Amino acid sequence: MKTYLITGGAGFIGSNFIQYIFNKSREKILVINIDKLTYAGNLDNLRSVESLENYKFIKGDICDAEILQEIFENFDIDCIVNFAAESHVDRSIEDPSIFIKTNILGTQTLLDISKKYWKINDDFREGKKFIQISTDEVYGSLGKEGYFTEKTSIDPHSPYSASKASADLIVKSYYDTYKMPINITRCSNNYGPYQFPEKLIPLIINNCLNERYIPVYGDGKNIRDWLHVEDHCRAIDLVINKGVIGEVYNIGGNNEKENVQIVKYIISVLKNKGLSVSEELIRYVEDRKGHDRRYAIDSTKIKENLGFKPSLSFEDGMLKTLEWYLNNKMWLDKVGSGDYMNYYEKFYNKR
Repeated sequence: MKTYLITGGAGFIGSNFIQYIFNKSREKILVINIDKLTYAGNLDNLRSVESLENYKFIKGDICDAEILQEIFENFDIDCIVNFAAESHVDRSIEDPSIFIKTNILGTQTLLDISKKYWKINDDFREGKKFIQISTDEVYGSLGKEGYFTEKTSIDPHSPYSASKASADLIVKSYYDTYKMPINITRCSNNYGPYQFPEKLIPLIINNCLNERYIPVYGDGKNIRDWLHVEDHCRAIDLVINKGVIGEVYNIGGNNEKENVQIVKYIISVLKNKGLSVSEELIRYVEDRKGHDRRYAIDSTKIKENLGFKPSLSFEDGMLKTLEWYLNNKMWLDKVGSGDYMNYYEKFYNKR
């Protein structure tokens, strides 16, 4: 039985990944999920697995070496998948400190504990691997041409992306220095179920359903590449099982869209479904500080070496995503209040 330690498993991508690996091989794995349960962590995301005997949830912080050591004492961890991170750029601009603590120091604490329990003399025990989940934002901003490759120089522009880039370099250093079995994955923008509605796509859906203005930074023409979270989870699984130790793998969706295109597309789909929404909800607001203009990933390496390519087109993935949020409005109402509403009050008012 393979034992996974999933950090940040109650968040968006982490909870989708846990469901993915249970659907793939339910009887052959043990999953330990450690999550601090910040505003973006939600155990409702994991109702489908919470009663399984081979699933364990532990509330804890990856910066807490004592709780991590207790986990390693009680379980023979084979694979760490580090999803735990503060991830919202706006929040990092207002207060970088928590991003430095969780994303950098938390990652280093995980590395030290796993090295302690996995290393025997100068060698690591066979079958162990540390997967660092990163982002295309560490590469910085692209112009109109070109793509990020694994050899693109790191050039982060926000406290969030700088903290992720720093964590990546620390993970790489543990491979270079100790030959620790690691991989780093850098993914383009994810979308899908269970995403906290401070992120663009669920924010648009939530605001449309509640007739609130939709804030669009600057001229709305910043470009992002989009990948459905199910495809991301499949790619991570391939890296865990087939990735060459020490390698970085970019995971892209080949779906470059301007932010305002996404907004208008969602409005049009919801309108076709009979909702009373229009582009009048769009409000252009002051641009984000240090706002990267374009991200685009070259996924040739993971395609050629591991056989990965996205299975969902953008249109199919978006329709699937919209259906999920429409069918789970109670979930959206629950998470789309409180902290979220207070934070975004400056951007919109109810019509």
